[in-house]
Amino acid sequence: MKKEPENFIKVYTAHGEMEAQVIRGLLESCGIRSLMQGNAALSMQPFVMDGMGEIKIMVTEAQADEARKIIEANADV
Repeated sequence: MKKEPENFIKVYTAHGEMEAQVIRGLLESCGIRSLMQGNAALSMQPFVMDGMGEIKIMVTEAQADEARKIIEANADV
């Protein structure tokens, strides 16, 4: 039986790789698989400006609401 591809959607926009890694780690520690997507190569993140350094945290549609709640509950971390 063929498995349907999962649709990933943005649940958070981080302003740099370090913030993105923290959010991704938080989600994955709660059992939510996530991906990071940015406009510039991660190695260039510290040197980009004007929104180019933003990294989107993406999760499956099915887990998006749960992911947003987890991020919101840990906003002060």
